[in-house]
Amino acid sequence: MENCLECGDKIIGRSDKKFCNDGCRNAFNNKHNKDSTNLMRNINNKLRKNHRILSEQKFIEGKAKTTRNKLAAEGFDFEYFTSLKVYRNGAEYRFVYDIGYKLLEEDWILLVRKE
Repeated sequence: MENCLECGDKIIGRSDKKFCNDGCRNAFNNKHNKDSTNLMRNINNKLRKNHRILSEQKFIEGKAKTTRNKLAAEGFDFEYFTSLKVYRNGAEYRFVYDIGYKLLEEDWILLVRKE
């Protein structure tokens, strides 16, 4: 590679260099890694907010209990989670990254944190 991937200038130095300087490397990676659409950005923001709300609950030994109404009042959006795990006993947990929740009876929710 003889020219910088970002600005096209000639590269001086090691033969495996891809960028002429740190500024070009950062600019290239920022363009390449940014959310490509508003939809992606909005979904990622909702997931971040959901995770923040769950992580602020009072966990004792990796577990916590709260209500659906309390989470909803804090702005939690139950439509957005990162994974769904169904255990052999039929228990269904929705995870937002490392924190899962299980809907219980009478509006209660059990929260668990993966270690």
